[in-house]
Amino acid sequence: MTALIRAELYRTVTIRSSWISIALFGALAASFGVLNPYGWALFAGIGAFGIAVFTVARHFQHRTAALLYLAQPKRLRVLLAQVITTVLIAWVFTAVTGITALLRDGNGTVYRHTLTVVPVMAVFGAAAAAVVRRASWLLYGFAVWFVVVEGLLGQMKWPLPISSYLDAAGGNPYGVEVFLVWALGTLAVAALLLRRDFTTD
Repeated sequence: MTALIRAELYRTVTIRSSWISIALFGALAASFGVLNPYGWALFAGIGAFGIAVFTVARHFQHRTAALLYLAQPKRLRVLLAQVITTVLIAWVFTAVTGITALLRDGNGTVYRHTLTVVPVMAVFGAAAAAVVRRASWLLYGFAVWFVVVEGLLGQMKWPLPISSYLDAAGGNPYGVEVFLVWALGTLAVAALLLRRDFTTD
């Protein structure tokens, strides 16, 4: 497990597109922290989701999944290593980019709650990527879902993933519970679908 996590971390920091994307999005998230801590919390969650999606889906995109599973036939162990990797990277990303929000928010409430719930977002993103396996499909679907379903229809009041994440980042314990259910439910679906063939993806 440790070797798998180390390998995933190494891939993330050595692939130029990965760390450049993280740095650029981190600068964007930090700039929103200057304006509004809740704006930063939203962008930190989107960043954590994106990091998780690319960490898992890139193996299918770059056709390295076959080699990965040959080296480690226990696919659940691979998924758990990827989830842990995304949690670590997303947490560090959030802790660093949130410094501006922490300075803006005197008591640091939003910062602390976001640091608590971002790992759940990373689990949710990694599990969703293990199910969908295509980063572009998942990110486009995520954007449409957020704008149309949660924003326009639900008006951010329904107990849906992003609404629950934002409630949790604001300090609502019920939001944390609902978002945990979404994340663990998605992870369970990913675990059930691990054995399906991936050569045609």
